[in-house]
Amino acid sequence: MTTTVRNYVGGGWRAASGEEALSVANPATGEELGRVPLSTAADVDAAVQAAKVAFPTWRRTPAPDRARVLFRLRALLAEHHEELAVQLTREHGKILAETRGEVQRGIENVEHACGIPTLMMGETVEQIAGGIDSASWRQPLGVFGVVTPYNFPVMIPLWFWPYAVATGNTVVLKPSEQDPLTHQRIVELAEEAGLPPGVLNVVHGGREAVESICDHPDIVGVSFVGSSEVARAVYTRASASGKRVQTLGGAKNFLVVLPDADMDATLEACAGSIFGSTGQRCLAGSIVVGVGDAHGRIRERLLDRAASLRIGDGLEPATQMGPVISAAHRDRVRAFIDQGVADGAKLSLDGRGATVEGLEDGHWVGPTVFEDVTPEMSVGREEIFGPVAGINRADTVEDAIDMMRRSRYGNACSIFTTSGRAARDFRYEAGVSMIGVNLGVAAPMAFFPFGGSRESFFGDLKAAGRDGIRFFTDQRVVLSRWSGGSADPHHRPTS
Repeated sequence: MTTTVRNYVGGGWRAASGEEALSVANPATGEELGRVPLSTAADVDAAVQAAKVAFPTWRRTPAPDRARVLFRLRALLAEHHEELAVQLTREHGKILAETRGEVQRGIENVEHACGIPTLMMGETVEQIAGGIDSASWRQPLGVFGVVTPYNFPVMIPLWFWPYAVATGNTVVLKPSEQDPLTHQRIVELAEEAGLPPGVLNVVHGGREAVESICDHPDIVGVSFVGSSEVARAVYTRASASGKRVQTLGGAKNFLVVLPDADMDATLEACAGSIFGSTGQRCLAGSIVVGVGDAHGRIRERLLDRAASLRIGDGLEPATQMGPVISAAHRDRVRAFIDQGVADGAKLSLDGRGATVEGLEDGHWVGPTVFEDVTPEMSVGREEIFGPVAGINRADTVEDAIDMMRRSRYGNACSIFTTSGRAARDFRYEAGVSMIGVNLGVAAPMAFFPFGGSRESFFGDLKAAGRDGIRFFTDQRVVLSRWSGGSADPHHRPTS
């Protein structure tokens, strides 16, 4: 019998009040792994009230004690690393090497949040005026809502809630309804680590749950990752109700290859960026731009590599690329390919007919490569979120940057070169938030902020790093004067 996952509210597992539920299936086999409820506004409110009750006590818990809970969670995540990776492959589809990496990047965020006694330190200035000192403290704000997507269901929630609880807040998390099972296990580990009831709450669901989080008067802030259209809507709706908001949206990432690049290393980086996680990540390469004679050299190598990739079940060691998340998403990616052909782009490798013997119910899209993609075409303009790439040619680096600037997105980009000057000029002119130099995936470590620009990000403070600490706290500045103190800076007390 298939089990319907439960919400986690106030330290206990409980059924959602809504009657509707969705299937959670292995995208490689079609096997149903569980069912996820579509929670109602009442379910969200129950979680918020539990978080609200837990906040005063958790806020008063000393920062080192909060950090010790996260230290214990970090140890449990490391202990269960392989279990989590296997479960994640089963419900998401990406290959084991990728899920192992995702779990590790999640652990790194917990590690960083463990430094909260230092990260929350304020500042002081003595004697800013006669007998007056000034100091600042960072204080938690209350209940935060976190809404996360399907593509990294372990790592992305860990971009947010460990920082929120480390700083003394409480959280209502709404994970993706498409693959919530692995993070459900992480919540169990957080409970085992000693996270008190009500500090972290989980509500499963869809649009109604998200809108309730945006509107709820007792939620002080919202963190979100998803498409740019939904990110904009969440930012607008949540900020209109007085919340602080950070929403990370979509991407169209350019990989610029110069003639002096190490072509073998560049191929590995570009192919991994484009086809890793079956293209379902916001840092995936979308358009490869070969500058000058680099175009022909990278084009030939990339087409050969893409055509040779072995697709299949991510649990099989020989598999190099797994399925996309669902049949609906497979059809969406195929429709983009159809439109690219209709728009006049040259389809040099077509993945629409991909199949895997014995796994006919899997959601397969093979590696796909277009050439001569213009920014006006849908395949050059929109985020496809699948294993689809374009290869373009530019005469100069400036022309390549101009292509990038014509995109409405500004999430990430990379340059491949052996010239330090070219790399420095690219970094200076790119106008994109996350920049790789000879790296295909410009993913910052946990102690740096993660987030894009233009329509890839809405808000002021990004995920993780010091931005994460700032987002989940308010800086309180205190000026003090004590009666009886001396306003004379040359005064010396008597012994």
